[in-house]
Amino acid sequence: MNPVTSVEGRAFPLGRKNVDTDVIIPAHYLKTITRAGLGKGAFETIRAEPGNVFDDPEYAGAPILIAGDNFGCGSSREHAAWALNDMGVSAVIAPSFSDIFSGNAFKNGIATIILPQEAIDRLMEVAKTDPITVDLETETVTTPFQDRFEFHMDPFRRDCLMGGKDEIGLTLAMADKISGYERTMAVERPWL
Repeated sequence: MNPVTSVEGRAFPLGRKNVDTDVIIPAHYLKTITRAGLGKGAFETIRAEPGNVFDDPEYAGAPILIAGDNFGCGSSREHAAWALNDMGVSAVIAPSFSDIFSGNAFKNGIATIILPQEAIDRLMEVAKTDPITVDLETETVTTPFQDRFEFHMDPFRRDCLMGGKDEIGLTLAMADKISGYERTMAVERPWL
């Protein structure tokens, strides 16, 4: 997993409430066992709408998505986070998230930032014309217009995102201790 300390750039001003995982990545894309290529199917139903933000060249490659309440509700499909990653999204800002989606996003290196609706409304306006910065170190979202919105992230998740540590990376960081334990157990309990 790549470290995420700050994310800066244009943001997709989606703003919709209750965007479920089937909207993020429809079920017919779930037949794959690879993460690559899911971005092309992301938000398929929204992309079918004329003038949608995902096909607007103004937002091409945007690393931030601004959403409404309860983003990522629905099923527990990890493919939703995979699709966002494949699109290049590293941070999603919303007033609230589904717990399962938030966990899947974290495990896939996507920061989920919770801000009040007033901040979301302001960021939606800024996103139409200017970049936004999400800084995990200072736990702030800022704009070129001196807007500064503070958020709080679970310290463990923040540390993992900033260090680029997923579950495998956390385990590998303990390799020496694990090996030492295994050696001790082989001597003390050879029957195991």
